Amino acid sequence: MEVPEIEKKIGISLYSTDTKGLGGQLRQEVEDFIVKEITNREEGTEGKYLILEVVKHDWDTHHLTRTLAKILQVSQKRISVAGTKDKRALTTQKISIFDIDAPKIENIYLKDVELKVLGRSRKSIELGDLWGNDFIITIRDIASSPEETKKLLEKTTKEILAQSGVLNFFGTQRFGSIRPVTHLVGKAIVEGDFEKASMLYIAEPFPDEPDETKKARQLVKETRDFKEGLKTYPLRLGHERAMMNHLIANPDDFVGSFLVLPRNLYKMFVHGYQSYIYNIILCRRIEKGLSLNQAVEGDIVCFKNDAGLPDSSKTEKVTAETVTAINRLIKRNRAFITAPLPGYNTEFASGIPGEIEQEVLQELEVSLEGFNIKESPEMSSKGLRREVLLQAEPKFEVADDELNPGKSKAVLEFMLPKGSYATTVLREYMKADPLQMS
Repeated sequence: MEVPEIEKKIGISLYSTDTKGLGGQLRQEVEDFIVKEITNREEGTEGKYLILEVVKHDWDTHHLTRTLAKILQVSQKRISVAGTKDKRALTTQKISIFDIDAPKIENIYLKDVELKVLGRSRKSIELGDLWGNDFIITIRDIASSPEETKKLLEKTTKEILAQSGVLNFFGTQRFGSIRPVTHLVGKAIVEGDFEKASMLYIAEPFPDEPDETKKARQLVKETRDFKEGLKTYPLRLGHERAMMNHLIANPDDFVGSFLVLPRNLYKMFVHGYQSYIYNIILCRRIEKGLSLNQAVEGDIVCFKNDAGLPDSSKTEKVTAETVTAINRLIKRNRAFITAPLPGYNTEFASGIPGEIEQEVLQELEVSLEGFNIKESPEMSSKGLRREVLLQAEPKFEVADDELNPGKSKAVLEFMLPKGSYATTVLREYMKADPLQMS
């Protein structure tokens, strides 16, 4: 089945399953997208860090931590989370706040937010505490009857379970759903052209943006008039405005224009480019007939860590002597085939998988040394491997859609490891434009 054009632009050219799509709509209501963190933390009664459980309804994680910091009159840096969560969703996660007493939290009221003190700890909440997330997601406005919808869900689920999951793509969230530009900016940075990178991020218009925004970007793209850009760019484009302010004060300092952005954002550009290359390699593997869950000689596999999750820091190259044993481990979900997120010190496969990886790098004219970014070392990346299969065991229920008379709804439940996207699973069922899934 043909994938949407926007997915092709981010390196995705196929689906893991061959079934017809449900279509439908996500997030018609906030409660249609429920996410709950899975962590291995246990709180005690001592320590400098107060640990909270936060249940939030239609709140962006960064907005919430910023708001809490303001209420508590502390630096936002004192508040830590294990991962950011979708805004238009009902989410449950843990956060830590350094050097705050419980009574201060108990007096806080925020609309659509519940704060529950769990205890104290000597350690802050960090990314490593997150194992994964549980999802309960409702797809609404499905045109087929509940009976037909159930049959479609059964067929797709059967295919997913047969291969133990779906292709572990980086979805549109990684690149920008309305404006998939992240990887293009990253490519320009890796090629050493910070001026091109800066102008792509600030001024490249995309078709699905509002007309006023497209006009403003086009003006700056043609004129390089950043002062005029500040007059015309909507205030919500705060990152672009910050970059233009820097370039007005420091003409031609395009490297510096990125460093005014939050650290996690300017590092995301190179990661986006790596993700684009990874997506293409993944598709090429399938097109060449390689399996997701059957290693061949030359593949690189990773193994489970103590938390029972794939750990790309523990890898092994598959040889003729080890391929049978490795495939036994893969069958038992103890080993996982990987593909590269290329960097300046990446381990590449050999044999047929290695030929595929090198073929894609050559076609895209990727300079691996370019990932060692001397102008801004923090943007550099050694590269790593990532498992090609996103393990998932979805369960579902089907009913009439009470919000859309004459239509069906499907409620899916599944767990995913950290760093994975729920929409990577949902796209296999819906086979719809990603904008319907954002």
